[in-house]
Amino acid sequence: MNEGDVGAVLRETITIVLKLGAPPLAAALAVGVVMSLLQVVTQINEQTLTLVPKIAVIIGALVALGPFMQTTLADFMRMIFDRVVAVGAT
Repeated sequence: MNEGDVGAVLRETITIVLKLGAPPLAAALAVGVVMSLLQVVTQINEQTLTLVPKIAVIIGALVALGPFMQTTLADFMRMIFDRVVAVGAT
């Protein structure tokens, strides 16, 4: 395994992290913006009001995207293990 292979694995790792982390974070961001606008319109200054909807949306996103996340991570780990075995075989 040379430097190019290591760079490719690192790039793939960062891509996987972004693919798996972005949807729940984007959903939480959207709910946070909507709840903040609701608080501004109604003049309710309660900090804990946004917590429950954010948690519910994050859990919903994780449940909905769970199979995709599991498949993506399993494929990535298979690729990593294959490369480890290839390095050990040489």
